[in-house]
Amino acid sequence: MRRMLNTLYVTSEGAWLRKDGANLVVEVDGAERGRAPLHMLDGVVSFGRPGGSPALMAACAETGVTVSYLTPNGRFLARVEGPKSGNVLLRRIQFRFADDPLRTVPIVRGIVAAKAANQRAVVLRALRDHGSTMAVPTAEALSTAERRLGDAARRTLVTTDVDGLRGIEGEAAATYFAVFDSLIRPTGSEFRYAGRSRRPPLDRINALLSFLYAMLGHDCRSALEAHGLDPQVGFLHADRPGRASLALDLMEELRPVLADRLALSLVNRGQLSANDFVLEEAGGVRLTDEARKRVLIAWQERKRDELRHPFLGETTPLGMVAHLQAQLLARHLRGDLDGYPGFVWK
Repeated sequence: MRRMLNTLYVTSEGAWLRKDGANLVVEVDGAERGRAPLHMLDGVVSFGRPGGSPALMAACAETGVTVSYLTPNGRFLARVEGPKSGNVLLRRIQFRFADDPLRTVPIVRGIVAAKAANQRAVVLRALRDHGSTMAVPTAEALSTAERRLGDAARRTLVTTDVDGLRGIEGEAAATYFAVFDSLIRPTGSEFRYAGRSRRPPLDRINALLSFLYAMLGHDCRSALEAHGLDPQVGFLHADRPGRASLALDLMEELRPVLADRLALSLVNRGQLSANDFVLEEAGGVRLTDEARKRVLIAWQERKRDELRHPFLGETTPLGMVAHLQAQLLARHLRGDLDGYPGFVWK
């Protein structure tokens, strides 16, 4: 079992990162604010304009610690990483699979089926916890969505082409996000959800989702690279310059479990309020600096929650699931598994 390492999130404006022996040191305005051993880090995520010394960048590259730069909204800007490692033979197999529609279908089927099943689980959780207090039309809409998502997951089993599976994924996403507003408990207009928007997010829920998706994308890409896979070459998502298509593939089945459920919990439990967001003049919405720190703490706590992996039968932290799924995908590509077992949350 791979050890679950830590991700360091740097949010303070004016922060400077430097190397001191085998440690990464964070300074703000010349004063040390924290330090961490490099061997205990899996990655560094920097928001805004914090910089780092060349010696630290070299040390991170040598020890396999990836440094990612994001905007304050969580939009990806760049990554600093060392020489590519991993198994070149595995990557060659991955490329051949991606070019063969027949060999791609079992992988895409596992991703889409798991995503639809996990979206259904989110809706079911809301019905179980709050169904008795919901208005009848709302409960009926959620029940209908739950049945449609279950049907979508089942239809993947008899769909034999990638385009058909992509169509099911699109239908499931439309069904899920059509009722997402009903999963939000606070009344009033501050947290209303009218549909997915990004670049920039146009409401508070979209701002929160986009931020969490950026965190999940970082983890998925790191997991794929750790297991020798190329995060650029995907199966569900088509190749596009500058897009980590395989990381997006892996994200799909984990979004409902890790990101969506956390976003709903933060809002429904009152851990975030309308004042934790900034409405920008251009129309975009972003988290305040203080709220972003609280979300990152909640994100790390969520990743420590343990569950039993449905395929491996092992108890594991949620934060390890991306690594386990990357490992299972690599085993399928090598021929050790007949199909790719997507992660289904129970």
